[in-house]
Amino acid sequence: MRIGSSIGLVAVGLILALAVRVDLFGIDLTMVGWILAIVGAIGLVASIVMARQNRPVVTTRPDVYPPPRDPDVRY
Repeated sequence: MRIGSSIGLVAVGLILALAVRVDLFGIDLTMVGWILAIVGAIGLVASIVMARQNRPVVTTRPDVYPPPRDPDVRY
């Protein structure tokens, strides 16, 4: 789950939890909304933590390349 989908889950969850007042038989939309908001918040924190981790740095060593050749005297 990435940052955008986490924010989307939080938004949909809070809309269901706080703004929708529909009575469905056997489904509590308020509870579903809070669950989506909490899962989205956990995903947002996890996405930010994963994005902030150090990435490996690739460096080149000058001794790995062959020494330069003498210029061609024919030219």
